[in-house]
Amino acid sequence: MEATLLLSFLVMTAIGVPVAFALALSASLVLFTFMDMPQVMVTQVMYSGIDSFSFMAVPFFMLAGAFMSAGGVTTRLVNFALALVGSFRGGLAQAVAVAGMFFAAISGSSAATTAAIGSTMVNEMEKKGYRRELATGIVAAGGTVGIVIPPSITLVVYGVIANTSIGDLFMGGLLPGFLMGVVMCAVSWFLARKEGIPKEGSFSAVSVFKCFKDSFWALLTPVIIIGGIYGGIFTPTEAAAVAAVYGIVVGLFIYRELKIKDFPKIIFQAVIGTTIIMFIVGAAKVFGWLMTNLEIPHHIGAFMVSITSSPIMFLLMVNVLLLVIGTLINASAAVVILTPILLPVVEQLGIDPLFFGVLMVINLAIGCITPPVGLDLFVASAITKVPLEKVMRASLPYLISLLLSLLAFTMFPSIITVLPNMLR
Repeated sequence: MEATLLLSFLVMTAIGVPVAFALALSASLVLFTFMDMPQVMVTQVMYSGIDSFSFMAVPFFMLAGAFMSAGGVTTRLVNFALALVGSFRGGLAQAVAVAGMFFAAISGSSAATTAAIGSTMVNEMEKKGYRRELATGIVAAGGTVGIVIPPSITLVVYGVIANTSIGDLFMGGLLPGFLMGVVMCAVSWFLARKEGIPKEGSFSAVSVFKCFKDSFWALLTPVIIIGGIYGGIFTPTEAAAVAAVYGIVVGLFIYRELKIKDFPKIIFQAVIGTTIIMFIVGAAKVFGWLMTNLEIPHHIGAFMVSITSSPIMFLLMVNVLLLVIGTLINASAAVVILTPILLPVVEQLGIDPLFFGVLMVINLAIGCITPPVGLDLFVASAITKVPLEKVMRASLPYLISLLLSLLAFTMFPSIITVLPNMLR
């Protein structure tokens, strides 16, 4: 049964069946063929997998990002990023990383961050002497922080599955996400120097202040979310609803670029995005539930513990596993499937579940630009029409630098836990 479950999932994924359907269908096949259980169990388990108050944060964060994007936030964040780092060598490329960090604090999604920044920045970089494939690779890498910096939808999913404070997870992702952005800025500077791309003008404090003032209300979003959660004003789910309402207020009354007539389209897009995520989570719950019934997590856990009892060696093994998984399936699905398998081993080895959750999400984020099928690579390629293999090649320096960052996070857990510990 175990072999049938895993093999059927791999075969369906290989022939192009969407991951959510592959998860649900492979579980249904085993239930129908080998187990005396009604097929209605599939829908019941799918529903139970998403029947959580905390999951209500997902559609609200989706709405917040959609309202902010339609309300002119993306352009203002990019302009602020350009004012901060645009005067340095490789300033446009560095601005992609900085803007990615800003937009991640609104969207909570790697793909959304890549799409928003890519549609704005690639053509500008090409005009300034960047090869189009290099610009596309830079944009793909810039989106990776989308699910690391709060509010992260993937961290919400982990918090629900692992029964870990979502607020603490948000704070745990803040510093690593910032450091990933800094590392990408350094790589951009090096590549610009190698490509012979000159500096762009001089730094202007006046310009920085002007762009900051213009984007202030957008930058206030993560402050409201994190401050409200840690101030005890609202729960993470309520924070998501507040963020959505705040996005409407900013777009309608402050920036005045959001129109009432845009609401149906924005809400429809958010509904579609939420439905996709929740269907994936529900399907992954069925797959994970069946694996638990077949005691696959127990066997995997026992096998991993038999190999090593060292927390560091275990984490390094998990890093490799997650990087591979992150290229194949959606991050939220990976969290739903793998958390019940790995968390008992994590607790047995004395590893902080909060640290492990953030590390897991960082792995899956980096998996989004890991060949051959990283999601952000496909998104960036689709936006710019650059062949996928060229995007992979261009993003390779960023991938290497992010893997080195991942190693540092693994070896020094306090990078992740310092902020949550300070605020508890």
